[in-house]
Amino acid sequence: MVITLSHIYGAATYFRNKLFDWGILQSKSFDIPTICIGNISVGGTGKTPHTEYLVNLLRNQYKVAVLSRGYKRHSRGYLLANEDSQARVIGDEPFQIKNKFPDIRVAVDENRCHGIEQLLQLKDPEVDVILLDDAFQHRYVKAGINILLTDYNRLFCEDKLLPAGRLRESRKGKNRAQIVIVTKCPADIKPIDFKIISKQLDLFPFQKLYFSTFQYGKLTPVFKNLGQTERALSSIQADEQILLLTGIASPLTLVNELHNYTSHVDYLAFDDHHDFSAKDMELLHERFNQIKAEKKIIVTTEKDAARLLHHPALKNELKSYLYALPIEVKILQNQEKKV
Repeated sequence: MVITLSHIYGAATYFRNKLFDWGILQSKSFDIPTICIGNISVGGTGKTPHTEYLVNLLRNQYKVAVLSRGYKRHSRGYLLANEDSQARVIGDEPFQIKNKFPDIRVAVDENRCHGIEQLLQLKDPEVDVILLDDAFQHRYVKAGINILLTDYNRLFCEDKLLPAGRLRESRKGKNRAQIVIVTKCPADIKPIDFKIISKQLDLFPFQKLYFSTFQYGKLTPVFKNLGQTERALSSIQADEQILLLTGIASPLTLVNELHNYTSHVDYLAFDDHHDFSAKDMELLHERFNQIKAEKKIIVTTEKDAARLLHHPALKNELKSYLYALPIEVKILQNQEKKV
């Protein structure tokens, strides 16, 4: 039954892509450099960290804007983020990007063409380049560069179509990308693995292939007005107890990272982009109070911190214990200068 559903789903996505290829459904180009960052699978491949990597790469030379649909936001239409925007209104990932890079434009619109048109009207300053976050399947926009991400732990070439696997469309969708990045690689990945994966992905000569890994930054207080300071991960002591709170697709990498510093890691794991309820906040409070150790903290991701920052049901007594752990992208094989 699952195989039958996958075939039906595959036929539907194949037909949709063909409508674009034949020009029956129109893709629109814009007179501004547009870079699309996305994937062909559901689940986390690291789109937001890689978008942030590109922001860092470009913002000193160009006036950068990021356009997202604002997944699971409590609003509709085009919105331009400002310093007062909240995650529930613009989405957790756009909020995270705007919070980290307040000097760039961050906008949300489920209609990407309309969103680009609105960004092009901005003055003082005008926008030089637009990064489209999670728009690989949004073919109504014809981006100048398509960057396709695939998780090292679940390459698209080893996956199946929904619902048997996690592919949103056929593996042939990769052919639309000019750049493919294998994400979440081990930092100590061996040269032979680069060769094996390169062969498995079966890319065209015009497609450039990169490999990236995540680096973790310092534990950063979510509520910065309460007196806590940033902490290096190395400051975590072996007897310190951590309650890890996540609403992301793949928390295992983060769990393993924290286990490098203490074996006392408990965690509350919710689905990706989970909208934390008052009941969830009660559970967090209860689980944290069950930890009797003198040294204890709550660790979450930057994306989850965006949804916690203005949460009305988060207990005040927990705020001073709450830290976000930022992640940064590092390009492997000394390819940084070729990006």
